[in-house]
Amino acid sequence: MAGKIFYRERTKSKEGQRNPRFRIVAVSEIDLKIFSDHFRKKELEQLAAETGADLVALQKDPASKNAS
Repeated sequence: MAGKIFYRERTKSKEGQRNPRFRIVAVSEIDLKIFSDHFRKKELEQLAAETGADLVALQKDPASKNAS
């Protein structure tokens, strides 16, 4: 069974900025050490491909103040 990498979009990130937009929240069923806080989508995809894990995007709460 493949592991899973759960990630979400950063709240302070905006479309078009050249900063990494995503943050890993949790991993399941894989042994993965993370040494960075923010990731680009391409970096997440590469991590998933190398570890054989699936990427799971966590949805924003539309009622939240920080949701855009």
